[in-house]
Amino acid sequence: MEVIEKDRLSLAEEALSKGKDYQEYRERVHRLAEEGKTTGPEQSEARINFTQLNDQRMRRWEKTFKMPEDVQEKLSKLDSKLVFLVLTESWCGDAAASLPIMDQIARKAKNIELKIVLRDENLELMDAFLTQGSRSIPKLIVLDKNKEQIVGEWGPRPSVATEMVEAFKAAHGKLTDGFKQDLQVWYNKDKGKNILGDILRLLALE
Repeated sequence: MEVIEKDRLSLAEEALSKGKDYQEYRERVHRLAEEGKTTGPEQSEARINFTQLNDQRMRRWEKTFKMPEDVQEKLSKLDSKLVFLVLTESWCGDAAASLPIMDQIARKAKNIELKIVLRDENLELMDAFLTQGSRSIPKLIVLDKNKEQIVGEWGPRPSVATEMVEAFKAAHGKLTDGFKQDLQVWYNKDKGKNILGDILRLLALE
């Protein structure tokens, strides 16, 4: 187990050198949306459309998500020097909701640094952090810089959304376009509270 954990840590640290900050990632997604392109090797119409939609969604989340003052205070007192390393792609709808919130968390906590890498350019890292055997994104990996170890991981969805997805799959076998639309409605109604709560618990701040 220790050897495997060291391998995962080495892969994560290697990916950090290629990581982009949130602003760099956002600028790339916006540029791709304008050019009618997407990240990753599959330049399909569906993924291009999702990239354009996610560019709009992230812009909306950046404007509307409000960090509670008591949470800001908790984050400002966080002692551990952490890195949030996130695997994602521009077409990922779940990432469009969570990345702007992760960015705000990192902004409010002076000891958290956010770095973003693309899944399909880092498949070895992705395969070391699968979710139930799947390359699901977004995937958040939390590294402690002082302890030089991985201290947590999260994704691809907040806990309530995960329960919704699992229940729908159990009943219907797979996710439908209609369900995916319903899931986006849930994200908008929840206003980021579930994502924020999950990550605070991951950081032992709630």
